[in-house]
Amino acid sequence: MSRHSETLMVRFHASLGEITAAAWDALRPDANPFVSHAFLSALEDTGCVRPDWGWQAHHLGLYEADRLVAAAPLYLKGNSHGEFVFDWSWASAWERAGGQYYPKLLNAVPYSPVPGPRLLAGSTPRTPMLQQVLVAAMRGEAERMRLSSVHANFLNETEAAAFDPEWLARSDVQFHWHNRGYRHFPGFLAALNHKKRKNILRERRQVETSGLTIEWRSGETLGPDEWQQLHALYEATFDAKGNHAALTAAFFTRLGELGPIAQVALARDAQQRIVAMALFIQGGGVLYGRYWGASVDVPGLHFELCYYRGIEHAIAHQLTRFEPGAQGEHKLARGFVPVRTQSRHYLADEGFRQAVAQALAREALAVDDYVEELEAHNPYAHVERAEE
Repeated sequence: MSRHSETLMVRFHASLGEITAAAWDALRPDANPFVSHAFLSALEDTGCVRPDWGWQAHHLGLYEADRLVAAAPLYLKGNSHGEFVFDWSWASAWERAGGQYYPKLLNAVPYSPVPGPRLLAGSTPRTPMLQQVLVAAMRGEAERMRLSSVHANFLNETEAAAFDPEWLARSDVQFHWHNRGYRHFPGFLAALNHKKRKNILRERRQVETSGLTIEWRSGETLGPDEWQQLHALYEATFDAKGNHAALTAAFFTRLGELGPIAQVALARDAQQRIVAMALFIQGGGVLYGRYWGASVDVPGLHFELCYYRGIEHAIAHQLTRFEPGAQGEHKLARGFVPVRTQSRHYLADEGFRQAVAQALAREALAVDDYVEELEAHNPYAHVERAEE
């Protein structure tokens, strides 16, 4: 499907396979791995993104003389699963009023609450203009299809200017670890206040005396059988919590074929069986914590694999930041500080938009209060303020 916008042609693609990797990746403003052609294609090719799970690829491309000059990962969503910017109450209110909330358009990375580029337009003087055209094209497509809404989740702060005031702004909080030039893990611990440092050392000793062997592996060094074991742990852990394990075994195996993008912390028992794992994605000087799975219950093991080993890896490889995932104020006590995330939302019906805007104004005040409370419990001896 295509339309003209001045000299630019707008096209929508039912698969990322319709766009070459070189053309897509050339538009990334940084090396964030989640918007790479390889990562997004892997989700589609291995059955993680599919209509019966509420995801249908509808990627947006802007073309100039058949050359891709801007793009956005875009999906038709039949539900709100796997998004992490929660709009269930909006959907319920609109449907109670007789409207149809789904499908909607979503500009995001499936199953990944990771801030990063969403409006891919390179880094040139034309970038702001092209980003505005992308935003207008998404809204135009929603109007053409008579959809209720368009959502852009976990935006880069620099992309916010592309959205006009009719797009409602929403903010939330995550917890990120920042590398302040630490030379080793003890140097990081020394920056914390005494209580937090003592607690971390206690948790790490619990794992040291558990009899488990901990190792860090780069994804391309794992064999197919090991990837299958990791997926089994991920799936069983999701199932035990009553959640849907959306990532397939084939996706896990594909990660191992993408080079060092995947990093894994493993725990083995005395028989060398993998009994716990934490899966990370790495790129652009940043480590991202993604999934945890375990078949044993060992005190401190979750924190060791998901947080402390990740911090050690980030220090050893001079990474600038470690983002362990969405939510979880317990991360504050382990050296992660609050950081704001941004999303934008266009609701086609003006009355509905105004009602949601009022709700978001109240929500924003609550988020401000929450951040202020978190900062009162900052774990560092010298306070680090939340990044806006």
